[in-house]
Amino acid sequence: MAVVKGLDPVPFTPELAERRFGYGLSPQIAAPPSVADMLTGLRGPDVMAQTYPIPGFRYIQDQIVLVSRFSKFARKNPQTEAGAAAGEKAKTARRALFHDRQRWVVSTLQRRIDTPHAFRERLIAFWADHFTARGKSGLLRAAAPAYAEEAVRPHIGGRFADLLFACVTHPLMLHYLDQNTSAGPNSRAARRPDRRRGLNENLAREVLELHTLGVAGPYNQSDVREFAKLLTGLAGTRDHSFKFRRNMAEPGAETVLGRTYGGAPGLAPIRAVLFDLALHPATAAHIARKLAVHFVSDQPAPDLIRDLEETYLSGGGDLMQCYETLLHHPASWTNDAPNIRPPDEFVSAALRALAVAPEMMQSLIPAQIKRLMTTPMRLMGQPWHQPASPDGWPEDDSAWITPQGMAARLEWAVNTPARLRPDLPDPREFVQDVLGPIPPADVVFAARAAETRADAVGLVLCAPAFQRR
Repeated sequence: MAVVKGLDPVPFTPELAERRFGYGLSPQIAAPPSVADMLTGLRGPDVMAQTYPIPGFRYIQDQIVLVSRFSKFARKNPQTEAGAAAGEKAKTARRALFHDRQRWVVSTLQRRIDTPHAFRERLIAFWADHFTARGKSGLLRAAAPAYAEEAVRPHIGGRFADLLFACVTHPLMLHYLDQNTSAGPNSRAARRPDRRRGLNENLAREVLELHTLGVAGPYNQSDVREFAKLLTGLAGTRDHSFKFRRNMAEPGAETVLGRTYGGAPGLAPIRAVLFDLALHPATAAHIARKLAVHFVSDQPAPDLIRDLEETYLSGGGDLMQCYETLLHHPASWTNDAPNIRPPDEFVSAALRALAVAPEMMQSLIPAQIKRLMTTPMRLMGQPWHQPASPDGWPEDDSAWITPQGMAARLEWAVNTPARLRPDLPDPREFVQDVLGPIPPADVVFAARAAETRADAVGLVLCAPAFQRR
């Protein structure tokens, strides 16, 4: 146990640290020996991003431009050899990007398998979900990993305000919440007779309701509308790169939560309102509760939420200070495991427990990745990077404990490990590698009594002690 900051002794154990704040135990990677080590891992270099790179959004933009140009040339020259060749190049580029999308699934999972600092990977998944954005059509459907890599990953250890600004102004977010078409009622674009554009409130509403103040936050419809007018001008080009369009921006100042911003259109007033929202007490309460619910319990201890909230406000939204409070709080280390792993976390934890080799993962072709990873996760109830709404994925266990979802988990756990690790581990060792030095007696008995190693591994992976954090 460790005594930190005058709190009661924290009942830290390495096994619980990996299960609750990471992706579970690995037979090859030592669990963190202390809270201090977990925090040091967050402050250190991002080794996994360097080892298993995923390109940023510019790569998606370049592919969109490439496909667009070849397709346009092919349409204009349908009867020519050059036009036919351009059409084939467009198809090849489009197919290559969706193959890349499958490769990025492998890179994401391999990071979770190999990382000695799994808390970082869990935080990236948490914040990418908090700021859900995804492509709704065409090639942009492949863009969610690039968005997380570019807007989320670099900012998880800094100030919430910087993370908020990076996500809200990212081209994928502007596309997802239809900000690209939003024009101020009195803007030049709205007044043009040949270009009818109107105000879109989607981004403003979701920033207030989901990203900052929370559903019960102290705002009303007038705040939403004024904020939406302030956000006009945030848009993208045809290739989905970011651009501030002054002809779409509402002239004059807007009042949000009783404070007036702007006068002259530009990014400065938008940055100012986002930073003020980031430091609002309602935002502190919202973020504190989300962190506690996600990492600890659907019904977290009130004093944990209170301490997180106070840390957030006193530190100006410094996220590292919030993580420090979370990890040092005794309520974070209760021995019960109340939260079930969502499907992508379950699959990640299983692959980590099996220590699937990078060579095996990298050898998978897109069809195999789909068959072994993404299709099973969809059947479990969580399509890869495709939440149904800006709310992101639910935390409630009832979303994942369904007959179809649990049946899909069992089928995956029994059938897939042998395809990724033909040399399945000895069940007697595996049960301890996965569940710790003192695994539940019923799981040990079931693993030893199983007819095959595949059945034994599947039973361990489907045990409640593994399914829950």
